[in-house]
Amino acid sequence: MDNKDLDYYLNLPWTLIEGEDLDFDGNPYHYIEIKEIPSFVFCAKTIEKARENYKSQLKLTLLVMLESGDHITEPGELDEEEDWENICP
Repeated sequence: MDNKDLDYYLNLPWTLIEGEDLDFDGNPYHYIEIKEIPSFVFCAKTIEKARENYKSQLKLTLLVMLESGDHITEPGELDEEEDWENICP
């Protein structure tokens, strides 16, 4: 039986992908994605705010995944990049 709980997942060394983009009005914003959770993204006006606050969104995302029984890919579980040409020819 799997005894991994929310605290376990919150404390994993997730692979963060940070970036900057423009909103619909042309204003810059910063985002954080998590490589292991493709549906996760957190946005803020500054990268500092994004870094400070993304874990609150991560907690909610993980709670939903745990309650739904979804597989949570852990850091290091993905060994290589997806071969999109073979997946979507």
